[in-house]
Amino acid sequence: MAVDKTATRQMMTITFLCILWYVVSSSNNVIGKMILSEFPYPMTVTMVQLTSITVYSGPFFNLWGVRKYVDISWRYYFKFIVPLALGKFMASVTSHISIWKVPVSYAHTVKATMPLFTVILSRIILRERQTKAVYLSLVPIIVGVGIATLTELSFDMVGLISALLATMGFSLQNIFSKKVLKETGVHHLRLLHILGRLALFMFLPVWIYFDLFSVMKHPAITTGDYRVIALLFTDGVLNWLQNILAFSVLSIVTPLTYAVASASKRIFVIAISLFILGNPVTWVNIFGMLVAIMGVLCYNRAKYFSRHQQPKETILPYTNNNIKYQTLEDTTLLNGKNGFVSNGMANGGTASYFQNGGPPAHHASGANNSSSSSGTNSNLLLSNSNGVHLTTVNGSPNKLLFV
Repeated sequence: MAVDKTATRQMMTITFLCILWYVVSSSNNVIGKMILSEFPYPMTVTMVQLTSITVYSGPFFNLWGVRKYVDISWRYYFKFIVPLALGKFMASVTSHISIWKVPVSYAHTVKATMPLFTVILSRIILRERQTKAVYLSLVPIIVGVGIATLTELSFDMVGLISALLATMGFSLQNIFSKKVLKETGVHHLRLLHILGRLALFMFLPVWIYFDLFSVMKHPAITTGDYRVIALLFTDGVLNWLQNILAFSVLSIVTPLTYAVASASKRIFVIAISLFILGNPVTWVNIFGMLVAIMGVLCYNRAKYFSRHQQPKETILPYTNNNIKYQTLEDTTLLNGKNGFVSNGMANGGTASYFQNGGPPAHHASGANNSSSSSGTNSNLLLSNSNGVHLTTVNGSPNKLLFV
């Protein structure tokens, strides 16, 4: 009964977080489009979001008890953290440019190509190979995005290129963020804070050069239009919350569940943007969007199964396919002595063990011992004519014998 209550409580928590994540993300995209329609400065919107991450994360994470980040060497910092921060603000800027130039629904449809970029970049950078199912799942993504592009009534080339660049940037962030989290042990929310703060300082000179003076002359600033200022503030808060919710969902569900939830969120964002913003679409355009999203779901499923099948295929690696196995008859070899088994078959000897580095001692005694010295002992677990090697069991060396 207690187990059922725990599972139900966890399911309700996940459902609540996902719904909240969808609502916050949709609101963030809709408000972002509204801001950029009246206040066409995507760099300034990015600056507000990076400032929100930097200002809010420190005190709130300390209040929530998020552990401090571990020490990172300067060499590692400049090799991975700095490029990640650079990619973060570049991906954010290009994402806002795409939302500014094209409808939110189309921008998110183009972002559905992220699996394609992930596969290509992982192959180039990490030398990872994928299964045929993973490669085939990319086909409906490409086809769906192509249909949506050809039938998009508000098509803009700058918006398309910006969405593609943003998607590539987010793919690079996903690849290297996982690497940093694994190698440094830093908490994922602390990594978000580090990247946001560093990206803010790196982006500040660029923003001052390109946007600051133009923004200061904009009527919304000179006349004190509190509506635009309030929307900018709200957009920054929602973007920060969206990051927190995404990481929270990721921390309590499996990668497949998170990937499916993320794809479902994209559908939710597209639907809400079409309903609230009312950008013109055709049924063929909607069909292309759905095909692309279904391709993402297929990719997530294929990727999940490829990850779970790979360890099973590499448990017992070998180079010779003609292995003849022989059953272990005397189990005391595994737990009777604190030594290891050696095989003298290749030299016509007997199977014996070495104890604490000492000389070999035959395990059998009496008549059995004499018979063992004249032929092949049956105390081998796995053997063939090519010789025998040693492996480990439960982290203890020299327990099992196999080719």
